[in-house]
Amino acid sequence: MKYEKIVHGQFDQRINRFIAEVTIDGGKERVHVKNTGRLKELFLPGADVLLEETNNPNRKTKYSLTAVMKQGRWVNIDSQAPNKVAFEAVRNGKIAEIGEVTAIKREVTYGASRFDLYFEQGDQKGFIEVKGVTLEKEGIAMFPDAPTTRGTKHVLELAKAVEEGYKCAILLVVQLKGCQEFVPNRETDPAFADALLQASEAGVQILAYDSVVTEDGLVLDQAIPVNLV
Repeated sequence: MKYEKIVHGQFDQRINRFIAEVTIDGGKERVHVKNTGRLKELFLPGADVLLEETNNPNRKTKYSLTAVMKQGRWVNIDSQAPNKVAFEAVRNGKIAEIGEVTAIKREVTYGASRFDLYFEQGDQKGFIEVKGVTLEKEGIAMFPDAPTTRGTKHVLELAKAVEEGYKCAILLVVQLKGCQEFVPNRETDPAFADALLQASEAGVQILAYDSVVTEDGLVLDQAIPVNLV
């Protein structure tokens, strides 16, 4: 996926879940934050950031924050980006564990949940739930960075779908390069970690892929090991 017009800035402070203050060309600017997660390890005063400029006159903010520099590498923080790159990758058969698909749709309801992707492989039908991962500690990608009851519900719904004959996967899109493995953030959300292990034992594929982050885009890259224990 590609962004349109990108500008550089420096992070100053987060005002609330949706708004941050950054410095662009020496001037202070309030910008839209495209992620409601905590991101405390990224949003440090003075950190280099990337922003997408918009020409929409109806918007209150002129820029949206898309990436933050952490230890010499960009971390994409756009919460909408993982679904987009996952859709492109699955549609183009680039997720080896999923394989080639004959049909794919976004946002499809199953039971009490709405999953990010629905796909078909001939007579086989399936669902994929996509999670964007921005938290990294000493080379380990982790999710979530805040408790997520909604995420836990989705994971358990996928386990039920497997019992009914669907092929299901959770695709963890790590929005940076350089991580050696993925582990669930049990300290922050033990219920989600337990649900992930339960789903895996039920037959849900738990997949993690890192990404190539450029100044104007994000591309799903390589699979990394998943450690659920």
